[in-house]
Amino acid sequence: MPAPSAEIICVGTELLLGEILNSNAQFLAQQLAELGIPHFFQTVVGDNLDRIHQAIATACDRSTLLIFTGGLGPTSDDLTTEAIATFFQASLVERSEVLEDLDRKYTQRGRELTASNRKQALLPEGASILPNPSGTAPGLIWQPRSNLTLLTFPGVPSEMRRMWQETAIPFLRQQGWGQTIILSRTLRFWGISESGLADKVTEFLNLDNPTVAPYAAQGEVRLRVTAKAATAEEAEQAIDPIATQLRQIAGADYFGSDDDTLAGVVADLLKQRQETVSVADPARAAVWAKR
Repeated sequence: MPAPSAEIICVGTELLLGEILNSNAQFLAQQLAELGIPHFFQTVVGDNLDRIHQAIATACDRSTLLIFTGGLGPTSDDLTTEAIATFFQASLVERSEVLEDLDRKYTQRGRELTASNRKQALLPEGASILPNPSGTAPGLIWQPRSNLTLLTFPGVPSEMRRMWQETAIPFLRQQGWGQTIILSRTLRFWGISESGLADKVTEFLNLDNPTVAPYAAQGEVRLRVTAKAATAEEAEQAIDPIATQLRQIAGADYFGSDDDTLAGVVADLLKQRQETVSVADPARAAVWAKR
């Protein structure tokens, strides 16, 4: 039986083709961290029934909370609900309360509820409705097996985010998820390579809590210090002494944390010293010199 952890499964061929940015996965990952829910895997799968089945099978073997986005609309390539139902061998049942909500919303928009639109009212037998106040496609909350919970959301980011905040978070907390918090602080360095910094702080890279991980970014290197605790205050207290030691070891290579930028830090130092800096384009300077 897998240890309690979440997995995000994003459904949509448009994601695989790079036609849209997968902002839903980023948002959900951030939310899971804030709730302290372990999250080790993300999957993107196209609009294909067999491949969605494969993604579900793999996820069930390693995660206990599966969060789906995309594939809940009325068209023939919206396959998420059907794939979930057929994988777990459950019947799809038309839910009258969803149908009434759809009829009301389509009427308000001056549109007719067609047969394809009714598809959005089908949910696996036994699943609970995850309401969608902003759009037409509801999600579901379902526990088809012991120690396995499924949540589905539409791919529209604004709809997904509202459903997550208003229904998913309270449900997860009620189920005992999110009893801890995962907090990260990013230390930023310039003038040193990733491997060079890692060599300096090797003894910190095998810590359990907080953890320390190096990674390269454009023009700089970063150390992410991450702590898991019951409260944000406790997580900060765990991070503080480690971050202090890392800054001391790095010395002048360290320039800021989290949202600090090298340009911003330099600008602040110039202001404190009441100094200015001037720059010139060498090419233009050469042209003016010839005049």
